[in-house]
Amino acid sequence: MLRALLVPLMLAQTQGAGQNWGLGLMGTGLGAGLAAIGAGMGIGRIASSATESIARQPEAANDVRGVTIITAAFIEGVALFGVVVAIMIWTKF
Repeated sequence: MLRALLVPLMLAQTQGAGQNWGLGLMGTGLGAGLAAIGAGMGIGRIASSATESIARQPEAANDVRGVTIITAAFIEGVALFGVVVAIMIWTKF
């Protein structure tokens, strides 16, 4: 993993002053990774809370399940937006 972070940085240092495409690639990878990690943490927290609430009140399982699916879809949309923005930044370099 360290090599994946250092190679773009070394490429940026070997290029001219106006060509920082190595840093752009590194930033793109970090941005997309952070978006994916954030989405995974958010969906995991939703699932944990939904499981706990269903265990406490089983008769509300259908309502909780519906809200959980909608909220997870919103989080996935935000994560996809973050990845698309990272790819758009990558294409500029």
